[in-house]
Amino acid sequence: MKKILLTLTLCGLTFIGKSQNASVEKSTYGIQTGVLGIWAHREVKLSNQIALRAEIGMDAGFWGGSFYPKNGYLMTPVITLEPRWYYNLNKRISKSRNISGNSGNFLTLQTSYHPNWFVISNYDNVEIADQISIIPTWGIKRNIGNHFTYETGIGIGYRYIFAKSVGYLENEGEAALNLHLRIGYRF
Repeated sequence: MKKILLTLTLCGLTFIGKSQNASVEKSTYGIQTGVLGIWAHREVKLSNQIALRAEIGMDAGFWGGSFYPKNGYLMTPVITLEPRWYYNLNKRISKSRNISGNSGNFLTLQTSYHPNWFVISNYDNVEIADQISIIPTWGIKRNIGNHFTYETGIGIGYRYIFAKSVGYLENEGEAALNLHLRIGYRF
């Protein structure tokens, strides 16, 4: 009878342990780099599956062609705020996969602001117009060891450019693409 009771107790504890809901971390932060920039970020838990990510960094761009005497590049500041819904955390837990550092698939509404504060470029007197973009994005974030991460995402949305602020006649809006591949370090 003692063996049966002990077996049932252990099985019950196993079911109780498995019934817990997975959750994003209370707070996590780190740095990331990709082909076109470098960024520092922090994610704060809003609910078990939703985290608010704030990010500041430098976005980069390249241009060239026969119109320019040489190829050009620029780096400009960017501030991003995005709520992320990590929708597959319970599934990852059920398959004994790691969810530390909010490792999982996510949907987000990436909102970015590029201010005309300064520009780093190989051309003199390069300016960008202030611009804001709102892009629904799907992505994945995974860990490599304890501190390294990689992240990729894709989305299409809208960008509004305040072109009058740099001397153009009209502001303009256009479709915007978010396609990113980043590797990072989580503190």
